[in-house]
Amino acid sequence: MNPLNNHRHSLILGIVLALILTFALGGSHLYSLGLARWFHIVAGVFWIGLLYYFNVAQTPALADAAADKGGPGGAGVTKYVAPRALFWFRWGAVATWIGGFWLLAESGRLGAFGFAQGQVVIGVGAWLGTIMLLNVWGIIWPNQKKILGLKPATDEEKAKARKAAGMASRVNFVLSIPMLMCMGAASHGLPFIK
Repeated sequence: MNPLNNHRHSLILGIVLALILTFALGGSHLYSLGLARWFHIVAGVFWIGLLYYFNVAQTPALADAAADKGGPGGAGVTKYVAPRALFWFRWGAVATWIGGFWLLAESGRLGAFGFAQGQVVIGVGAWLGTIMLLNVWGIIWPNQKKILGLKPATDEEKAKARKAAGMASRVNFVLSIPMLMCMGAASHGLPFIK
């Protein structure tokens, strides 16, 4: 069986390859701080990558499809793509937040949530990520269930749900940019701010 024929098998293969490379490049054992950082980064790429996909590709494409009266419409996307993407999106959000909490705990920086001295930048990033996680589970996902027909809703309720989910997603899109700046700055500094 070719693992490249299945996305789950490909994900597992990527993890195994990364572990093999860890030891081949001189690693003698795994340590929890490094695992936490790696987990947080991979989960974050899943989450934020899908957030960007929704905001810059899928949502505008669905609007174009709805406006194209002679075209195929967006039914295929809403039936097949969106539910799968939203699964990875919402669980990627949880995994990213857990990975970030694990990383802060392992590095002795849980005080960042209280903006401890020397941890304000990472604290701002952690809180932005927390707000984004709450938007995913508290606003985006409950409304997407109505939009996708996973929860019964009238046409009027679906229209309100589209607006609420769209605005929460756009807020997350906006917040992700300073959040990523804070995350990078926590370990690499703020080169453009003196």
